[in-house]
Amino acid sequence: MSTRGEAMTQSQAETAGLARVFPRRTNATPTDALAFVGDPPMFLPPIERVHISVAFTWDLPEAERLARAWEHVAPVSIGGPATGKPGGQFVPGRYLRPGYTITSRGCPNHCWFCSVWPREGTTREFAIRDGWDVLDDNLLRCSPEHISAVFSMLDRQPNRPKFTGGLEASVLTAEVAERLRSLRPEAIFFAYDTPDDLPSLRRAAELLRNAGIPFAGHRVRSYVLCGYSGDEIGLAEIRMREVVSTGITPMAMQWCDEDGKGFPGWGRFVRRWSRPAIIASKKKRRASLFGGAP
Repeated sequence: MSTRGEAMTQSQAETAGLARVFPRRTNATPTDALAFVGDPPMFLPPIERVHISVAFTWDLPEAERLARAWEHVAPVSIGGPATGKPGGQFVPGRYLRPGYTITSRGCPNHCWFCSVWPREGTTREFAIRDGWDVLDDNLLRCSPEHISAVFSMLDRQPNRPKFTGGLEASVLTAEVAERLRSLRPEAIFFAYDTPDDLPSLRRAAELLRNAGIPFAGHRVRSYVLCGYSGDEIGLAEIRMREVVSTGITPMAMQWCDEDGKGFPGWGRFVRRWSRPAIIASKKKRRASLFGGAP
């Protein structure tokens, strides 16, 4: 009989003998003994099967190469968002390191630039697993009961929550804003993808401010899509400054195709509008010009 310290967690039991292989390392890549980036090393623990997890479509050729490199170790399969297959129930620690969680998948919106709704369909709610960095595609489109249960789960976590997956500004309510305040989130992300998103973003900023959520320290941020066909740096600059005017910190997200390539000439702009320190200086300059905080 195992002692408490030796007891196997549910996620460990579910991944026993399963090697997870990733084409590239990110901040979310697991670091346990059965998680690998790239080719198999010389010495391996016992492995019964190999899953190659691909997040980005431009990594699919490398995933296919890795499948050939790992096939002599154990049976191999390729999966992940890049394959276009819908995701299933989230298993903590399997394809994302502990701390990340996904409680729902899918989105009812049909944005032209988004791969979520063709792959995942409309919103599907799953069992809620512990974590503090929420990566749901569109959490606020879930049922009120599910959202409440997610917030209750976040209440008991050892770390302050992050909503890295993003919250849809247009469906944020005063009640949800109040509940977010009680969670003391480390980070809340929205999205400004097209110009008609701006009124909703302004309204969301007002709801958060009225609820008493501080914006200092880049706690409230917004992804801002830029660099797509027909976009111009001057127009994107205006959108970034519109976000700054709400008190929210923008984060430039350059559009790219399935090969991971974007239109040339956007690199410097994206770097400039992705670094909080630079953006903070822009906010301070604006505050000094207009006599107060944005």
